[in-house]
Amino acid sequence: MAGGSVSVCTECLFKVLVIGERGVGKTSFITRYVNMRFKEEYKASIGVDFALKTIEWDNKTVVRLQLWDIAGKPNIGLRNMSRVYYKEAMGAFVVFDTTKMETLEAASQWKHDLDSKVRLVSGSPVPAVLLANKCDQTEGNKELSSLMVNYCKEKGFLGWFETSAKDNLNVDEAGAFLMENMLRIDRGLSRAETTEMTGST
Repeated sequence: MAGGSVSVCTECLFKVLVIGERGVGKTSFITRYVNMRFKEEYKASIGVDFALKTIEWDNKTVVRLQLWDIAGKPNIGLRNMSRVYYKEAMGAFVVFDTTKMETLEAASQWKHDLDSKVRLVSGSPVPAVLLANKCDQTEGNKELSSLMVNYCKEKGFLGWFETSAKDNLNVDEAGAFLMENMLRIDRGLSRAETTEMTGST
């Protein structure tokens, strides 16, 4: 082969869990994120469902996300299987419904369950992003914003986003934030190095 540089494309496959109580909008979030669609009718997930999304992160990196949509009210058998479902996860979205604040307390329990059942190779917790979903129904909730910063620090979330699958608000942004952190971990980079590499702030 003649001289000249060869551009090598890296492919990353990340398993991402989407967890939270029933009815908080996990499936709607995934459908919007993967297929750019929103369905008004509600159908509860039974067991576990899967979706795949491929993203050209940059000119040298293709990211393939395997999104695991896990039922919000698992039966005894499913609960016992959750360790198997969580296995090898590299990231997670924990979703709650801003119109039902009791689902925020449940999000804490889901995060605890996640941390107790799966860890990264380094022994660190799996990076998790908290989604305050259905924010189109609770616009301008300043109390929520001030609460969430401390809540994320206390519970060990990377950060949080107000999202609306219906209005397509912050869906891609939340996905990009989690991906950036998974890539940073995968490449063994610090947050500062990742920022320098991507040009993000």
